[in-house]
Amino acid sequence: MNAEINSRLHAIESLLERIRDATCHDQQKARLKVLEEQMSVADFWDDRDHAEKTIAELKRVKESVQSIEDLAQLVEDSLAMVELAVADSDAETLEEIERDSILLLERADQLELKTLLRGKYDSANAYLEIQAGAGGTDACDWTLMVQRMFLRWAEQQGYRTTIIDEQFAEEAGLKSSTIHLLGDHAYGYLRAESGVHRIVRISPFDAQARRQTAFASVRVIPETDVVDDVGIAEVDLRVDTYRASGAGGQHVNTTDSAVRITHIPSGIVVQCQNERSQHANRAQAMRVLKARILEAEEQKRREEMNRIQGIKSEIAFGSQIRSYVLHPYKMVKDHRTDHETSNTDAVLDGDLQPFIESWLRQQSRTDPSAR
Repeated sequence: MNAEINSRLHAIESLLERIRDATCHDQQKARLKVLEEQMSVADFWDDRDHAEKTIAELKRVKESVQSIEDLAQLVEDSLAMVELAVADSDAETLEEIERDSILLLERADQLELKTLLRGKYDSANAYLEIQAGAGGTDACDWTLMVQRMFLRWAEQQGYRTTIIDEQFAEEAGLKSSTIHLLGDHAYGYLRAESGVHRIVRISPFDAQARRQTAFASVRVIPETDVVDDVGIAEVDLRVDTYRASGAGGQHVNTTDSAVRITHIPSGIVVQCQNERSQHANRAQAMRVLKARILEAEEQKRREEMNRIQGIKSEIAFGSQIRSYVLHPYKMVKDHRTDHETSNTDAVLDGDLQPFIESWLRQQSRTDPSAR
């Protein structure tokens, strides 16, 4: 047993070494010292905005450094305890260390996963846009199901959510939905979900109970401070106002508070109706628009880099990434990673993390820039 425990603990040590390299651990420790020195200055709070950003960075860096060092210390202690237990022929202690070493390995795996979230905007909040595709009423109903699936996932991950806009279909479901997710690495995780999600099931809207296929597309956009620097000329905007509507088309407000903004040069259209005032809806819509424009520019840059390097984009927006089959058998399968499960109910209830983690790990192996 002790050989197996030692092997597992040494594997954790190797994993921690890779994590140190990926996170630039020594540089982070140096940065932590600089931030702590900045906070000790007497006039630190004179510039409140700068102070709050410094505190936020300190918290993030300290958590990264401490999590690695704490785990490394636990592994070192466990190795020492194995030696003592073997010397004393203490089988009970070895069994306890065996259980602990499995938990330590799981903890190291989760720590490694966080190192995969080191993209430019991975730590940011996110906007999630869901759009009904082919499939008529079934597609609109599927869009509502996808919205619920992501809201449940967000709840399980501890993210705060706000539905910014919902366009209800006439018969059932949604034509589109935009959700604002706030929390650490919301964009980093959710970018794994961009693409087309397909469902195969017996249609609840077909009198003959035939099997139908429907599609919903998902777009994920980071919300960052950079969007404040995106300049948009008023002449490039067309702003329309209308009454916010709910399910069945009924108006939920008596004034034209909902806002639709079209960016004429790019053709990007955003809508917001969750706020009660037109002014607040316009401000929120402008933030989404700027984020969309920034994301489009980043996408162009990535495509140009791929062209220069001779890399063909495998997962462009609009491609089918996952199938949810409810009939004639039950299976959810990701077509990029081949990760699959027959527990369709759990997935539709928000259990997306295994799919997301599988995609992130695949990206780290196939795309050096994702590391």
